[in-house]
Amino acid sequence: MTARIVVAAPASGHGKTTVATGLLAAFAARGMAVSGHKVGPDYIDPGYHALASGRPGRNLDPFMVGADRIAPLFAHGAVGTDVAVVEGVMGLYDGVTGQGDLGSTAQVAQLLRAPVLLVVDASAQGRSVAALVHGFRSWQPSVWLGGVVLNRVGSDRHETILREALDDLGVPVLGVLRRHDAAATPSRHLGLVPAAERSAEARATVAELAGVVADGLDLDAILALARSAPELGVAPWSAADEVGEPVPGRPVVAVAGGPAFTFAYAEHAELLAAAGAEVAIVDPLRDSRLPDGTRALVVGGGFPEVHAEGLSANEPLRAAVRDLANSGAPVAAECAGLLWLARSLDGLPMCGVLDAVAEMTPRLTLGYRQAVAVSASVLAAEGQRVNGHEFHRTTVTPRAGDRPAWQWQGGAAEGFVAAGLHASYLHLHWAGLPSIAQRLVRTAVRVTA
Repeated sequence: MTARIVVAAPASGHGKTTVATGLLAAFAARGMAVSGHKVGPDYIDPGYHALASGRPGRNLDPFMVGADRIAPLFAHGAVGTDVAVVEGVMGLYDGVTGQGDLGSTAQVAQLLRAPVLLVVDASAQGRSVAALVHGFRSWQPSVWLGGVVLNRVGSDRHETILREALDDLGVPVLGVLRRHDAAATPSRHLGLVPAAERSAEARATVAELAGVVADGLDLDAILALARSAPELGVAPWSAADEVGEPVPGRPVVAVAGGPAFTFAYAEHAELLAAAGAEVAIVDPLRDSRLPDGTRALVVGGGFPEVHAEGLSANEPLRAAVRDLANSGAPVAAECAGLLWLARSLDGLPMCGVLDAVAEMTPRLTLGYRQAVAVSASVLAAEGQRVNGHEFHRTTVTPRAGDRPAWQWQGGAAEGFVAAGLHASYLHLHWAGLPSIAQRLVRTAVRVTA
């Protein structure tokens, strides 16, 4: 089994992404095969993991896919690697509100039987760091706290004070990063700028993180800790096993990609391929037509609001998408995809598949959702219950069509269902709902036969 370590923190902002991405890049620079994984639904951090590791970043989200799939999905993503780095979410014990440790980094660490490396922002602490680390170590004794990385340390004297406090506690310090060590990673309204939008700059950032982490952390000790994780004893997740017999006909399913649509889980394309589809990537900022033979379109999330002018200028592709949707072929869109299918986004023409307008707002909508399908669609049967999440600063008017997609507690029905169309703000992880891929591919063959 691949060596593995979970990078956690007391709260957001302590430096998990810096350490996790830097570890991946530093181990890769040693010639090791590495894989990166992210607890929770976040799409952006896995993009940096992918740059550092050279393979897809993977999400591990017990709420979205079920706790029983976490170890198999990890094993699938880590197959053939020497060491895997799992970046946590928020604070170590933060999970789904009101549901205990569900979805927390602590839960995933226990499901993976993996040691935890706790990254602590020590910029405003002295000996009190020992009390903080003691609390995180003792809160759940079943969580294996293997070491600490001290981040944003101000001076040699500051480092000495922190180390002495933790020596008394008996927790090894496996690295120290100074305040000036942070690599510049630009942010905007939904967090870090995705790696796919930064190209050469993002690669330079990852290379810088590799150097910072190699200089400040004890890579040999961290690798030894990762190698001390016991066997998991699970078979890797398999898309083929999940979907069963592939649909005959090998229909082309186009999947939106490129800088405007970076929010996608790697397992979606794998499930589509296992269900019998030929998956073809289309970049709405560059491609003027859909791939030859397209029988279905899947559009995930991303930042169309940032690229609205470029998307609007691509009139030939907008018309092709509209024609595909009008033919009754499956078109599945979530969040950013919903905006692109609307009549307009911030006043700029979009695909016009939906009689709706989209606009940026100052309000962040973020959180997990337990939803029920209001209408039968290409994705779900009427009444089917799903777990998903929302993550956007936009609004669509109207919120729903004549046949809404989903409804959840505390909210009105939302989304649009019509013929083969399903468009909604709700993000899903298909590894938790593998029937979606087969349902979509079957519909593509039936509608266009």
